Amino acid sequence: MRWGVEKRLEFIEFRLFWEGGINRADIVDQFGVSVPQASKDLTLYEEKAPGNLIYDKSAKRYKAADDFKPVFMQPNASTYLAHLRETNGGASGVTEAWLASAPEHDALPIPHRRVEADVLRDVLKAIREGHSIEVFYQSMSAKKPSPEWRRISPHALGNDGLRWHIRAFCHIDHKFKDFILSRCMKTRKHGLSGASANDDKLWHDRFVVALAPNPALSESQRSIIAQDYEMTNGRTEVMVRKALLYYFLKRLRLDFADKLDNPHEVPVVVANRAAFDAALAEATA
Repeated sequence: MRWGVEKRLEFIEFRLFWEGGINRADIVDQFGVSVPQASKDLTLYEEKAPGNLIYDKSAKRYKAADDFKPVFMQPNASTYLAHLRETNGGASGVTEAWLASAPEHDALPIPHRRVEADVLRDVLKAIREGHSIEVFYQSMSAKKPSPEWRRISPHALGNDGLRWHIRAFCHIDHKFKDFILSRCMKTRKHGLSGASANDDKLWHDRFVVALAPNPALSESQRSIIAQDYEMTNGRTEVMVRKALLYYFLKRLRLDFADKLDNPHEVPVVVANRAAFDAALAEATA
């Protein structure tokens, strides 16, 4: 089956499963195909998934049968919520939303971080060609209140969920560091790399973070947290690059677990804390 056809059949099934119905116009509007093609798609779906469709003559719409069984997709709440997020203008990982009748919803807005296109293009070129590059960078260090030109050898980009940074070897500090992409104001002068990407041990090494429900919660609360995070025997493991451990700690507020009086504000804690702290110390040294 051609990819385009299979994608439209998946769309038909998505609408049937999550919204209860579909018509030809939905397929035409979503994919830009002709009405006859949309009719063929619905007929093909009926052949491939017999018994899933019921035609409602009064509504002129196909509805999902009571014993509907998906054939072209695996029902996943995360997939639906990603489409819902997309209707709100968020970067959810889907290229376009498949929802026709989304429930009223909203999402927490995240302030836009400006990244200069020319800067990003030049950084990508340096990564691709294995070069170093000078960036006019504004540090947040009290010792560097003004921007300065710094030569770096970039090899990767990282994201902490809120902002992008460049993972690069710093020719001033002689070590691999993170440079916030939106604070790189200009670029210039490609040159020889100061280090190989393979030498960035903290980027390539990963640490398994073991998470468990906060023991200060009630038994029932710990049980729902374990279910919420898909834990097995009260524990889940997350593989994180050592270079991203600090951001992981901050994003999940794991550094506040022992400091807040209200455990409900930090529902999970690090179960392998000693090993985690050691790995974090290595990553932030």
